[in-house]
Amino acid sequence: MWKVRRELVALKILGAVVCAALAVYWWIQGDTRGLILAVPATLLVGAMALRDLLVPVRLAAGPDGITVVHGFAGKRHVPWDDIRDITVDVRTRYGRRTEMLEIDTGDHLHLFSPHELGASPTEVAAELRRRGV
Repeated sequence: MWKVRRELVALKILGAVVCAALAVYWWIQGDTRGLILAVPATLLVGAMALRDLLVPVRLAAGPDGITVVHGFAGKRHVPWDDIRDITVDVRTRYGRRTEMLEIDTGDHLHLFSPHELGASPTEVAAELRRRGV
């Protein structure tokens, strides 16, 4: 089972609170431009934090397949036989290395970042291959 780290969820909640506080401050000050920035930022960061609270587990593997998050807070079970490929997309840009876990089921391509998994996508891919694919 791989899930979002609690520290990241706490940071998103803190970010939403700070944005909301800025929105209130700029509303009291009558700063329309500040409100235009702070209100959407509050909603966006708050929605990301809410998703992390509602569905912290992004990927789970069992004997009969995997369960992945689908949509905002839905889940989808994928049997091992339906998984076509598990790869890790590694890119280097501006001196930074990024990894994304890609699970191809034919109909859908499920993408997971290290932040969503709470682990390295390379390690998760190796574990998934060992378990069933």
